[in-house]
Amino acid sequence: MKKKEVKSTFYEYTSLSGLSQKQQQLVEEATKAATNAYAPYSGFHVGAAVLLENGHMIHANNQENSAFPSGLCAERTAVFYANSQYPNTPILSLAVTAEKDGSPVKYPIPPCGSCLQVLLESEKRHQTPMEIILYASDKIYVAGSVEQFLPYAFTSINLKGS
Repeated sequence: MKKKEVKSTFYEYTSLSGLSQKQQQLVEEATKAATNAYAPYSGFHVGAAVLLENGHMIHANNQENSAFPSGLCAERTAVFYANSQYPNTPILSLAVTAEKDGSPVKYPIPPCGSCLQVLLESEKRHQTPMEIILYASDKIYVAGSVEQFLPYAFTSINLKGS
């Protein structure tokens, strides 16, 4: 038997001032997007913003539906839109934030498993690491790629079966 360990690296900040100007702008876009989320059932408003290699920023939010699970998370909404409008342009960075009852959450919320799988696919598709910024009022986490969240991810290699 062999023991294997997996290590993830995140950087933690306590204020936006520790982030670069582009990172701060991306967080601001995600925060704006969260306010427009359609979340009448959970009251949990999530915003996401992506920075593309061409400099464009795209923001999106979660969209709930009474017929669960027909809604869509903010992260997937943003990435699917970016990939549909700019199919050959890598996503360099993604910021995610949330609010509950009109106030920002205190601790960063990570993307759900489905979103992580979509983010990883986009990262692999463009062969470019996607920085992930998770913003909350008390802490900010920054990871250099989606692989920090999914060290044993399911990818196209697994579909080959060999």
